Amino acid sequence: MKVCEVISVGTELLMGQIADTDAQAIGRLLPELGIAHYHRQTVGDNLDRLVGALQLALSRSDVVITIGGLGPTEDDLTREAIAAALGVSLETDEQFAQVLRRMFATRNLPWVDSQFRQAQRPAGAKFLDNPNGSAPGLWCRRGSQVIVAMPGPPGEFMPMLSGPVRERLIREFGGAETLHSRILRVCGLGESVVEDRLRDLLSSTNPTIAPYAKPGEVHLRLTARGDASLLDPLVAEVRRRLGDSVFGEGDETLELVVLALTRERGWKLGVAESLTGGLVGARLTSVPGASDTFAGGIIAYTPSQKSSLLGIPVELLRAEGLVSSASAEAMAHGCREKLGVEMAIATTGNAGPTADVDGKPVGLTYVSVSTPHGTHVEEFKFRGTRDGNRTRAAQAALTLAYRVLRG
Repeated sequence: MKVCEVISVGTELLMGQIADTDAQAIGRLLPELGIAHYHRQTVGDNLDRLVGALQLALSRSDVVITIGGLGPTEDDLTREAIAAALGVSLETDEQFAQVLRRMFATRNLPWVDSQFRQAQRPAGAKFLDNPNGSAPGLWCRRGSQVIVAMPGPPGEFMPMLSGPVRERLIREFGGAETLHSRILRVCGLGESVVEDRLRDLLSSTNPTIAPYAKPGEVHLRLTARGDASLLDPLVAEVRRRLGDSVFGEGDETLELVVLALTRERGWKLGVAESLTGGLVGARLTSVPGASDTFAGGIIAYTPSQKSSLLGIPVELLRAEGLVSSASAEAMAHGCREKLGVEMAIATTGNAGPTADVDGKPVGLTYVSVSTPHGTHVEEFKFRGTRDGNRTRAAQAALTLAYRVLRG
């Protein structure tokens, strides 16, 4: 099996100013191609350190993929570093230099001579087309080894990775021991409970199961080496053991599934949000086509707004408090009536960082779902930051909606 190493270039990555989502994408792709991925490096914008990282990678890998450092500025050093690591000169492709000039002129962009840096390449290297930017990628060969250099901006990187780079990697380095993976998404069960129910399956070697805890969810990555059909009976057994707690597979999000189930019933859905401040509605409306099912939302943050917008009696709010089971239930009822929907999701709670005016502790949260068949309320006591508590509350609300829809 061929081995690949990834080198991400940029001081901003080391300082934590941006997340390295490009390297994550490569990590997902390589197993699909049957290429092993043992090492990954992150290097700042320093020529000597980058050359050293490349030389180390070449000493132990068949394929080296670099991310970033291909722009026109002085700190874009990947071309120079690759040439130095390979012991070749850096050449200017005059034909591509003229392509760059025409590109800038056509787009009415200002030209500076530093743009010519993007027309440079190590001797013997080939350019990889970049239709979404000005900096081309590079395919550099040394004997049986290859260095692939790609630009860092995701809008340029992802099309190049999924297009020409993927095709050439398959053609030149793809292995027979391809890994096939499927992701099952679980809600309503903690990671320890999921692990307990699947304990004997976790020791399987081909296929394998790996659980990953996510906020309010557990994801199970099922992976088979060589034969994708090995996954089918394992998926079936996991679904049998976990039942409806497995809400989706692959990219199916909880909000997408909730909308699909609501649509199947011919219902309209609305939300009434307090502590989540629109997070539930934002997740629902992120799904394409949500408008045929999602009617809208009401953000009622203060007592007066809960009363005027949702019709909750002031006496109830005074007697039970804003953060209470009764308030959550009343919010869901009021949302159904005001928006004229069959199903409503409501959230109320104290996100923190201090106890509320009624003395309710940080993290105390109530979510409610109301339908023509009844109203359900659940209490949660979250621990964490304000943003974390709000995110967990939105997840809990959608989880309750999913469970209600599944009966």
